[in-house]
Amino acid sequence: MVNVDLSRVPEFTHRYVALVMNDDLYTAFKKHQTELVALLKDIPKKRWDYRYAEGKWSIKEVVQHIIDAERIFAYRALCFARKDQTSLPPFDENLYAASSKADKRSKKDLIKELKTVQESSAQLFNSFDEEQLNQPGTANGNPTYVKGVAYILLGHSLHHKKILEEKYVK
Repeated sequence: MVNVDLSRVPEFTHRYVALVMNDDLYTAFKKHQTELVALLKDIPKKRWDYRYAEGKWSIKEVVQHIIDAERIFAYRALCFARKDQTSLPPFDENLYAASSKADKRSKKDLIKELKTVQESSAQLFNSFDEEQLNQPGTANGNPTYVKGVAYILLGHSLHHKKILEEKYVK
């Protein structure tokens, strides 16, 4: 288990944190930046509109969701690290997905954006010192802290990678 104080992150995020197998944030972000992109590159272009069941997201929508969520998690961490005490709002992942127009985007474009967002997140979290990593904040009515958000971000991506592997790439 990673070195995250689970009492400082919402209980529903514990499943994400548990997926991250590395204590070192720098190493965890390096791994994060290669594994998902490698999987996505191996999925043929013709499969990117595939949905494994009615009402489920396409691969394009899953990737766009990962991008959107990572940006939101990074913003939350930045606010907390800068000691902004504003309670940050939730986001409706289904509304975001429905409004994303991911179906009009190409595999190449989505992967390029994902890589850019992942690199940006890695740089942001690697810029934080221990004091900043331990700064508290509130999002979606739940208290948390910067380091916890980092592992939630990483675990969220791993969660969707696992779903892609199990439901989309057989």
